[in-house]
Amino acid sequence: MVARIWHGKTKAKHFEEYADFMKSQAIPDYKNTKGFVKLTFLRRVEGDIAHFNLITFWENIDVIKNFAGDDYQIAKYYPRDKDYLLEFEKKVTHYDVFAE
Repeated sequence: MVARIWHGKTKAKHFEEYADFMKSQAIPDYKNTKGFVKLTFLRRVEGDIAHFNLITFWENIDVIKNFAGDDYQIAKYYPRDKDYLLEFEKKVTHYDVFAE
């Protein structure tokens, strides 16, 4: 199993709105991809910035490519992300899961 980790930042005032967007748009997209296993979505507010960390778990790198494309290390964004995110980190991080 492979974990894919993404980080994003919004203004704190968009904390709930962005979380709702991710739950309605992004999470169903992950879940509808063959080879998706599960996810954990983390969030916190630090001053006027909200941080979001998404950890998705996949069967292997090939199924991640089905979701993200051949250059699977590039972060995948949705059109409405531009309404919330303060920056667009180019890459995500992958880890092999060796224990749960």
